[in-house]
This record gives sequence, structure tokens and C-alpha cells, in this order.
Amino acid sequence: MLSHGFALDHSMFDGALPLPPQCRFITWDAPGHGNSPLGDTPFSFWDLARDQLAIMDALGIDQAVAGGCSQGGFIALRTALLAPDRVTALILIDTEAAALDPVELSAYQRMFAEFSESGPTAELTNALASQIIGDHPAARRWARTWQTRGIPLGPPVDCLLHRDDITGQLPQITAPALVLRGEHDQSIPPERQQHMRDNLPGARDVHIIAGAGHSPTITHPYTVRTVIDRFLTTATPERR
Repeated sequence: MLSHGFALDHSMFDGALPLPPQCRFITWDAPGHGNSPLGDTPFSFWDLARDQLAIMDALGIDQAVAGGCSQGGFIALRTALLAPDRVTALILIDTEAAALDPVELSAYQRMFAEFSESGPTAELTNALASQIIGDHPAARRWARTWQTRGIPLGPPVDCLLHRDDITGQLPQITAPALVLRGEHDQSIPPERQQHMRDNLPGARDVHIIAGAGHSPTITHPYTVRTVIDRFLTTATPERR
């Protein structure tokens, strides 16, 4: 079960996942992203973790590897805390367990206020694409998409900016964990990702995807697929 990053959708994993019959991957769109409608009700990443468990229930899945990129990792970590017996391993891509610090919060609030006031202008969407995806043709494609459909505002932004710090709860998660980082990620400081890794008993070293930014599944899908396949082979051998 993999969850996408903010302003993206389930398609960010296209091409980056090992193919059946070895694995069955399920991706989904969070509220306000992709094909999922956005209501007015506030929600948290804990709520989205419960949504993920509800999807598993609906599909008759007792246990799964949980993972995601950026906010998708926020969801996966909380899924593992809510239902440790149902999460057999974690795939954590350019994500963290900490909350935003005051400086970061202020900067993001200014950015999203500009989106609210000016709409998805080329200047704003190009800057966001550079941060989320990096220097890659896919960044320009996503910027054009946002100029057409906008980006999720309201509850999704509030959820992202006001997430809680769960670092102190990480030692409770004992499942094997793969921690991936794009070499040029501009969104998650490397020391925070390392701190998350240090507090996860089942995690080893942070695996760096050379040349990638914040969304390596989009820009470096083959490399990510190879790393994930190797991890799943060793972490969940009974499923291969």
C-alpha cells in the first residue's frame, strides 16, 4: 500500500514498482488529489492512516507493506503505529517523522497564501514543481497540470502544515523499514531523515538515489524499483 506526496497522485509510482506476480501494489489518491474529491471537513494524517486501513479492509487485505513518498510516508508511519500487526514492512521515501519548525511553517504558509490569492500561476507552479520534483522534464509536466487543475488547498494544506511530531513513537515500530532519499531533496532536511532512521529499530542506512530530488519514483523509477525489489526480497521473503 503506497501513498503519494502532496499535490501529486497515485501515478507518481507508475514505473517505479516491481511487477506481479512477485508483488501486488495498491496505490490510492488522498482527498483533493487525483480522482479523490475534496470536502470541507478537516483531517489529519492519522485520519488518512485510518482511511488506508479501511481500504485494506475493503479489499480483504489482512497485512501489507505500507509506504509512500513525503506525505505518503507520514501516512505509512501512522498506519504502522495504529495497526502494527497489519504492517509487515515500511517503504519510506523522502519523508520524516517530525513536525515543521516555525521557520518552515511560516515559509509554507506564505507560499500557499500566494496560491490562494493569485491562483496557480506559472511562476508559482514552476517553483513548486522544482521543490517537489527537481530539475527534470517531469517537473514541467506537473507544473502545467497544476496550472490547469490547481493544487489542493484548504484541509490538505492544513493537514500538511500542522502535522504532529511522532519521532518519540518511532521505537514502537519494529517492522523492517527501507528509507530512501533523493540526493538533491529540497523539502526534507537530511538530518531529519537520518534521525527518523536512527529511531526506527527495523531501519538500516538511508539509501541515497543519486541525482534525484524529492520525488525519485517520478524521476528515477528504475533505480527505485530495483531498490524496492531488493528490499522486499529480504524483508518479506514469505511473500515472494
